[in-house]
Amino acid sequence: MASETEGFVIIGIHGLGKKPPEANYARNWEAAIRDGLVRNLGLSPATLPFRLIYWGLWRYQDNLPEEQYLPGSGSAPYPSYVDRWINDVLADVLGAGGEILDSAKRLAGLDEAGGIFLREKLADLAVYYDNASKRTELRKLLRDALVANRGKRIMLISHSMGTIVAYDVLRAIGRDDPDFVVDHFVTLGSPLGLPYVVRKIADEWERPRVPSIVRRWSNFAERRDPIAFDVHLGDDYTSSDRDVAVRDALVINTYPGRPGPWRYHAAFGYLRTPEVSRVIRDFT
Repeated sequence: MASETEGFVIIGIHGLGKKPPEANYARNWEAAIRDGLVRNLGLSPATLPFRLIYWGLWRYQDNLPEEQYLPGSGSAPYPSYVDRWINDVLADVLGAGGEILDSAKRLAGLDEAGGIFLREKLADLAVYYDNASKRTELRKLLRDALVANRGKRIMLISHSMGTIVAYDVLRAIGRDDPDFVVDHFVTLGSPLGLPYVVRKIADEWERPRVPSIVRRWSNFAERRDPIAFDVHLGDDYTSSDRDVAVRDALVINTYPGRPGPWRYHAAFGYLRTPEVSRVIRDFT
């Protein structure tokens, strides 16, 4: 964990739903990051200044049981999107025949899996957007952590609905303290491209754009992830006044989590992808 004298810090914020106890869940986030650095890049930093913003009890009275992070088998790097994409396209062209269009539709997240978010998570989003006290409470957790690290280089890694909270907090800090700096904003499996969310952001902030205090924004999405229904945020969020644009990239989420399309949304799978490992390496 980060000491007071560290020159940089990585702050994470997770998504909706019940979570394991805070210490266990934070260890697993860091384990996934470290696993990716080792497997993909051969790096094993002695220290990794990391803090997880935990809100697993925001709407719940108890936690999920503790869980153990599950590394992939073997020791080879995890698959990158470019390599897997080439293999998938070749397989489709050579063997799928008339089903190429349906395969592309599945890869683009345009089948029935895309509706899972609206069916199962809209109630959680409604609490965030309609309950002002809950929304303020949640935003304060992240804002306080960012402000406490003012003067350090900050990487903010957000997953799922944590990306919405992070975006709103960054816009609020930019309005109140325009000299504040977040060096790298990372979004994983983000619903920020959903029309409903874009409208809500426009209602509060007038124009969906890159937050002014962010020096770089990298958005990572797995095409089969039902939450990241719109995998490209660059066409929804205009550049900041510093000419910073969203950089979208696709990844392969291999974490063996819940069955069905939800496995492609797992935070641990995103955190250990080669693409995310590289931005963490470059930051540290």
